[in-house]
Amino acid sequence: MGQQSLIYSFVARGTMILAEHTDFSGNFAEVALQCLQRLPASDNKFTYNADGHTFNYLTYNGFTYCVVAVESVGRQLAMAYLERIMEDFSKRYGGGKATTATAKSLNKEFGSKLKEHMQYCVEHPEEVSKLAKVKAQVSEVQQVMRANIDQVLDRQVKIDVLVGQTEDLRNQGAGRPDKEKDVVSKHEDKVNSTCHRDCHHFNNCLIGHLELLQLDPFFVI
Repeated sequence: MGQQSLIYSFVARGTMILAEHTDFSGNFAEVALQCLQRLPASDNKFTYNADGHTFNYLTYNGFTYCVVAVESVGRQLAMAYLERIMEDFSKRYGGGKATTATAKSLNKEFGSKLKEHMQYCVEHPEEVSKLAKVKAQVSEVQQVMRANIDQVLDRQVKIDVLVGQTEDLRNQGAGRPDKEKDVVSKHEDKVNSTCHRDCHHFNNCLIGHLELLQLDPFFVI
């Protein structure tokens, strides 16, 4: 991949650029800033296309990370680069001076880091893209597992309610053993059936998701 694939990059707080880097001349910095000013405030990923270039943005927790790339690079590599600089920037400045830094005041410290990350991604595009894909798969599996756990916990609350109702029926049925036996047995069967079904479903989901996590042993979550 050519050295000109990633052209310009910056980190901004709101619409204020804190650090930037480029080795090229052109109006891409002005266009990138104009796009930044029109971005929604919500955390998300955005890509704009113009004149054979892509303007890629990753917004998270009040900061926006941008890279301008030639269109042939593709969105996956561009976003993988943005995730790399977001992680680096957050580790260095998370909760620190980045929240009060003035315009381009972090150029000296972080501008060189932008250059290093750009060079690495350009020189190792397949490795970077593969790692980004694996992270995305892990994130998806974690989201599914959290959703399944939430569903099981929600059903557990309902099971607890049924158990409570069974105990109430036992108390109410005191002195009427025949009726108590029929009613309580009905509710106990419902509780046991629900619990068995939910546990069986959760175990199957967990096994399936753990199989997806058999990844590269050198990749650490």
